[in-house]
Amino acid sequence: MSESLQSIISSLSPLDWLIVISYLVLSLLIGAYFTKRASKSMVSYFVSDRNLPWWILGTSMVATTFATDTPLVVTGWIRTDGIWKNWFWWNYIFSHVFIVFVFSRLWRRAEVITDNELIELRYSGKPAAFLRGFKAFYFSTIFNFVVMGWVISAMVKVFKVFFGFETTIAIIICISIAFLYTMMSGLWGVAVTDFLQYFIALIGTIILAWVVIGSPEIGGFQGFIEKLKGIDSHTSFFMTPSEGVPVSEGFWNSSFFVFLVYVSIIWWSSHNADGGGYFIQRLCSARNERHALLGTAWFSLNHYVVRLWPWVLVAIASLLIYPTAKPTGGDQEAMYLVVVNDFLGPGLKGLLLVSFLAAFMSTLSTQLNWGTSYIINDIYRRFINRAANESHYVFVSRICTLILTLVAGYFAFHIKNIGKAWILLWAMSAGVGLVLVFRWFWWRINAWSEIAALASSLITIFSLILYTRFQNVSLELKHQIIVVPVAIFSWVTVTYLTNPEPRDTLLNFYNRVRPWGFWGPVREMNPVVKSPPFVPVLINWVLGVSFLFFAMVGVGKLLLGSPFVGLAMIVVSLFSAILIYLRLKREFSEN
Repeated sequence: MSESLQSIISSLSPLDWLIVISYLVLSLLIGAYFTKRASKSMVSYFVSDRNLPWWILGTSMVATTFATDTPLVVTGWIRTDGIWKNWFWWNYIFSHVFIVFVFSRLWRRAEVITDNELIELRYSGKPAAFLRGFKAFYFSTIFNFVVMGWVISAMVKVFKVFFGFETTIAIIICISIAFLYTMMSGLWGVAVTDFLQYFIALIGTIILAWVVIGSPEIGGFQGFIEKLKGIDSHTSFFMTPSEGVPVSEGFWNSSFFVFLVYVSIIWWSSHNADGGGYFIQRLCSARNERHALLGTAWFSLNHYVVRLWPWVLVAIASLLIYPTAKPTGGDQEAMYLVVVNDFLGPGLKGLLLVSFLAAFMSTLSTQLNWGTSYIINDIYRRFINRAANESHYVFVSRICTLILTLVAGYFAFHIKNIGKAWILLWAMSAGVGLVLVFRWFWWRINAWSEIAALASSLITIFSLILYTRFQNVSLELKHQIIVVPVAIFSWVTVTYLTNPEPRDTLLNFYNRVRPWGFWGPVREMNPVVKSPPFVPVLINWVLGVSFLFFAMVGVGKLLLGSPFVGLAMIVVSLFSAILIYLRLKREFSEN
């Protein structure tokens, strides 16, 4: 018997193994069940026949963002910088609420398979065809491989802590599970299994937090609150100038500068500003606009309020128990796994391993299915073979899934710090977000606008990478932020130097999508089709942000020893939620 196999057998009890094997068998059975349904057509394989209810598509969204890497990154950030560092992803609260009330409806009206397909609906001619093909290739390969690489890398850390696996063996196991599951079922199986996987993962993280906080090392909730006094710098939700501007380092190297960038720029500047690839795939799979809106709202509630705090509690507890990352050789992110391994007994350890597998499979299966949809729908069928039948495209999609899986495994070897990979990935697409938003609301945007935004972003970030390497300094946020103004200046200039899209193209898009905003010249060509007023939407957006923000921070304040502040914030959150409910109820009844 090999040493690795002996390590596995000794690490988990028979009960743990029963839980793990039962989960894997159930996942494969679900995948097999949906194989026939997913094989009917491209619409079935990639957007589930546009028939997903809100509770499945919303849970699928949150399961996809609940990857193995997420609690590891949160732990690493809290241990090194503090809770405030999570504003790198909390800042998307502003864009996600906007997606709830605006983009969820627009994407469902567009009835596309991929967001790249919208390009040739919104724009025309060779520039539109080039843009569609390039974006499909770039985001399905280079961009997608980085994402899948860090997801696999996180799962590798899980295997190493639990079993002492070598990296190669761990990667082979990870990619094999993901490939078999995704290849069979398409988005039907991915979405339905996501629903199961999310709740398994959520229950696992809650149990872990409960056990660790109740351990003798922490002393229960009261002991936890008492011990927090010794690490005040790690429990702050916001970064102030006095905390974030060390005199020795200067403003541009300060934590306060990083915090300001997180809360004021990232959410509208990235490629996810109008939804992002796999979000859009879910929105296009909704039964109707109402299900798209409710599904995104359900995602936002879970993403920012429900699943967050068990991770934070475990991360803080890990810092109290292990002030240094000596058990992992300095890897702060892997300390989350050390807590799992040290504090959970038979049965619970198996449940946590299953929760990691569930988080891993839900994210990687989505990335594979989404990346394949780009290659097949936007490259293969659009430019290479336009005359094949639907079964042929589904067959080629499964072959493509295998190829993407193998390349993602290669990328996993080269990602060591997942948090840094997150920030680099934002920089690779920074600057395109604003033009992606404006193309829905301003008729003057054309294909060259979007090409200029993407090209300037890529050229600038790769130039910065070369510059920092030549100067022998690390690529920091103060460098990466330069991408945003360069891209905005480029696409605004190009927009005014080039002609608008043809009237027929603009009118067809307007009639189909019925967008809000500045469409006066197009609206005059067909005054029968009218978009609703935008002010009520902005009011909903403000109330939605208020609801999620005060709920998220309020729950955190309650858990971290500020009950009065926490309760007051939760009251404000509930009041905002009531107003949103009444407004939406009236809107749906009128329609």
